[in-house]
This record gives sequence, structure tokens and C-alpha cells, in this order.
Amino acid sequence: MQDKNGMNSKTKEKKKISDIKGFSSFTSALMAIVVGLLFGFIVMLLANPNNAVAGFRYVLLGGLGRFGDVLYFATPILMTGLSVAFAFKMGLFNIGASGQYTMGMFFTLYVAFMFNLPPSIHWIVAILAGMIGGMLWGFIPGIFKSLLNVNEVITSIMTNYIGMYLVDMLIRSNEAMYIPSMTRTKYIPQQVQIRSLGIAGSNVNFGVIFAILIAILLYVVLQKTTFGYELKATGYNKHAAEYAGMNGKRNIILTMVIAGALSGLGGAFAILAPSEIIGSSMTYEPINVIAANGFNGIAVALLGNSHPIGTIFSALFISYIQRGGTLASLVGYKPEIIDLVIAVIIYFSAFAAIMSSGIRRIFSNRREKESLITEPQIGESSENVDSGGNDEIEKNTNKEAE
Repeated sequence: MQDKNGMNSKTKEKKKISDIKGFSSFTSALMAIVVGLLFGFIVMLLANPNNAVAGFRYVLLGGLGRFGDVLYFATPILMTGLSVAFAFKMGLFNIGASGQYTMGMFFTLYVAFMFNLPPSIHWIVAILAGMIGGMLWGFIPGIFKSLLNVNEVITSIMTNYIGMYLVDMLIRSNEAMYIPSMTRTKYIPQQVQIRSLGIAGSNVNFGVIFAILIAILLYVVLQKTTFGYELKATGYNKHAAEYAGMNGKRNIILTMVIAGALSGLGGAFAILAPSEIIGSSMTYEPINVIAANGFNGIAVALLGNSHPIGTIFSALFISYIQRGGTLASLVGYKPEIIDLVIAVIIYFSAFAAIMSSGIRRIFSNRREKESLITEPQIGESSENVDSGGNDEIEKNTNKEAE
């Protein structure tokens, strides 16, 4: 009986492990990371066999000595990653995070230079302005999708280019912001910059804390509120959600507006970051290039399985290996090697559903085998109990008859 109870407890433990929500998603993401890193090491071997081990060591361990930079560069891609992930929950693909990010940055710059506010609230108003800029730019694909059923991917790509060229034009034409001789914006006043966290050798600031808190808030909204349930339900099946009385058109617009707000906050956190050099700040260069942080947010969302908490860790991971990848140039490797590794990781994480189903199948097969082994034993024991009980009944009846 003890052996049977032990086997049953083991099967229960395995069921608990494999049935944990997000377990298969975590393992599939981990597998994608391992495969991507191995692929990157193979490419390093082919490119420069003599320094492959040293370069790969920089990729794996280089970020440990630059922890402040890891947090700093993770902040904007965390926000754009949350933007893409939030839209994914609604069944929408917000590929316009770059345009929303750029528009949020411009609104932030405008408030920083053109508004004369008390120092205590100036930086807060600038951040809120960035959020509003992203909201407005996210509203455009949302309204087209909701009212005209225009694919949000098409409108988002268009708003990326429109936003980039529009912001570059507006900045170049504003003498209060732009320095033509240096082809960049002026330094942001120090009272508008977000306060630093005080980590030496890094620009990391309170923006990373704000971003993590926003991710946690987003998790609560999606998992613990009626509004979040409606958004997810609409994403799973729009027609069923509308049949249940949910307003699908309104939810589409709200989703894109919130997604745009998140990207806009990413732009605000990036441009308001303090600089190590006293009297300087982050600047914007209107060079007609789409912001890479918007597309990196897509990678962050995919690797994090569109989960707000998973997005935090995926943003930190991508920022970590990017910082290590820059050090790989010390042994003769191009920084683009990290972009290749990230691309492979995202390629495999895109098959997360297939990998997750495979992992579930492995655990389910084990459970079936264990159940087949334990069930006959349980059956045999019950037969013995029944036969023993029948013998006792026969003995009692014989005694009564005598």
C-alpha cells in the first residue's frame, strides 16, 4: 500500500509541475534561447575559430559587469514589448510601435523645451505628454480596424513612416529644439530629466522602475479585471464575444490606444534619461531612420509569450546579450552577431505553440504509462479485498446455519 501511495504522490507531483500555468511557455522559451545561443556560437566558429570561445564568453558574461546599462537599455524595449504584447492579447499585431515610440518622444521633447513649468512637475508632464503622443498615433490604426476593418498591420506600417518623417520635419523646423550645425536636438534641461538611480557608469534611472510597475499593473488589468477579460475574450473569438454582449469595436480602439500609450511612454523614458556628463542629456537626431526599439519590442513580446511578467524578463535578457555582444568586438566580431542570435531565438520562439504542445505531449504520455502501471495493481488489491470479504461472509453464514 505504501508503494502505491508513493507512486500516486509522484504522479500528482508531476501533474502539478507540468500543469503550472506558463510552465510549457517557459520551457519553450528556454529551449529557443539555448538553440539561438548554440547557433550563434556555430556562426562565431565559422567566422573566426580562434576567438570563438572568447567571443562567446563575452556574449554570455559581458553583461554582468554592465548591469546598469542592461537596465537602462531594457527600459524602452520593455515598454514597446508591453505595447506589442497587449495588442497580441486582443488578437491584434501592433507593428506600429516604432511610430508610436517616435511620436511619444516628440511630444516629450516639445513639452521639455516649449513649456515653462515648475521643476517638480515638469518631468511628470513631459512623460504624460509622451504617453498622449503614443495614444494618438495608436488611435489611427485602431479606428481604421474598428470602423473600416482595415488590417492593422498595413495602417501601422504606414504610421511608422508617416510618424518618422513628420517628427523629423517638425524638429528641424523648430529653432527652440534643433541645432542645425550638429543635426540633433538641444540638450534637455536637467530639471526635466528623470532622476538617476546613482549606478556609476550608467544612465539607468527611475524609468526602469516605472516600466516594471506598469508591467505589473498591466498583468493585474488583464488577469484580474472584467475589462481585461473582455479584451482577451474578444481576442480569442470576436464573434463569440460580441454575441455575449461585449463591444468588440470599442475594445479594438481601446487596445490600440493603450498599446500606443505604452510605446509613447517608452519614447519618453528613453529621451528623458539623464546623462553621465554634467550639462548634457539624451538627444534626438532627425536622420529619417525608423526607431529600432519599436521592432525590438516585437522580439521582446514574442520571447515573453505576450505575458506582462514574461516580457520583463525577455527585455532584460535581450538587453543583457546585446551589452555582451558589443564587447565581442574586442576579439574581432561584429556587433551584428548578436542581432543574428536574437533573430534565431525569436525564430524558434515563434514556434512556441508547437514546442509547448510537444512538451505537454511528453508529460501526458508519461502520465498515461504510469496510470497503466498503477491501475492493475489497484484493481488486484480491490479484488483481494472483495474476495477476503466474501470468505468472511460465507463463514458467518455457515456458523448461523449450524
